[in-house]
Amino acid sequence: MAHSPSRHDASELPIIALAMGDPAGISAELAAKLAADDAVNRAARLVVIGDRRIFDEGARVAGVSPSLQSIDENRSLTDLESTPVFLDLAHLALEDVDQGKATPAGGEFASANFRKALALAHGGQADAVCFTPFNKKAMRYANPGYDDEIRFVADAIGFEGKAREFNILDSVWNARVTSHIPLKDVAAALTPESIVDELTLTHRCLQQAGHDHPRIAVAGLNPHAGDGGSFGMEEIDIIEPAIQRAREQGMDVEGPFPADTVFLRAVKEGFHAVLTMYHDQGQIAMKMMGFDSGVTMLGGLPFPVCTPAHGTAYDIAGRGIADLGASRQALLLAARMAGRARQAAAD
Repeated sequence: MAHSPSRHDASELPIIALAMGDPAGISAELAAKLAADDAVNRAARLVVIGDRRIFDEGARVAGVSPSLQSIDENRSLTDLESTPVFLDLAHLALEDVDQGKATPAGGEFASANFRKALALAHGGQADAVCFTPFNKKAMRYANPGYDDEIRFVADAIGFEGKAREFNILDSVWNARVTSHIPLKDVAAALTPESIVDELTLTHRCLQQAGHDHPRIAVAGLNPHAGDGGSFGMEEIDIIEPAIQRAREQGMDVEGPFPADTVFLRAVKEGFHAVLTMYHDQGQIAMKMMGFDSGVTMLGGLPFPVCTPAHGTAYDIAGRGIADLGASRQALLLAARMAGRARQAAAD
């Protein structure tokens, strides 16, 4: 049975809107496990968004029995007497789920849940958003032209600022200067300004997560970080000037370090984050260090958006063996960031 804070206790906790992800994978059982998790319910007021029939089946598969009251989607969340609660959109029947497959119905289900969660946070009804895993193929069925979650969020709430995806383990964060672009275009996309922008955003997000004095290590682009210009000049001409500018702005930044050892250095020497120059430069290292516990956080938005870094795991759907670790960490990170934002606003 999930822990249900009293009305007084609950009023002190951030409200997290949890959107159920792709129904054909492990998303429903993860949502049910989160709703039944004591650590989650001590940290946040959880509002699960989806279809109650799908959620209840996920709970059955997961072997948990969370106690959730279903509420109307127009109900104000700020005066809830107890949590967690379930906001039932009633938009997908069990017989319409094709387990283990990406389908338009699955993409439409996940999209509707995510849009509702974002609308609640954008409208001040929730302090942060989490979601259990999406399947990008299914999302593209439902949203032609779908690129990634950042673009989806920006379109949903009309956000025109700068946001970035962070991958997070307990010991270290990974930020990157370029993301979903061809490798051949990476060097041309690097400028001192773009690197300083990413360092600034990373520094701010780390502070929002509770690291008051964050330390950031910066990876080089070339083998051996260019080896003094022997293997490329990007470190000397672009990355080093950016690091110097960041230091002048008061950030604790070091590098550039060779990419093949920078994560070892970060863990050993207590850096809070590594800024890499392109997607796989960081993703490979992070997934090797903790695939099952990694968290993805969308930073720079008006509110935190967090999700487990792993996917929908179609291969184990319906077996009740999905690991809660990364989903729990994602929700606790969102709660921590939202709680600090609430405190800052109160001060």
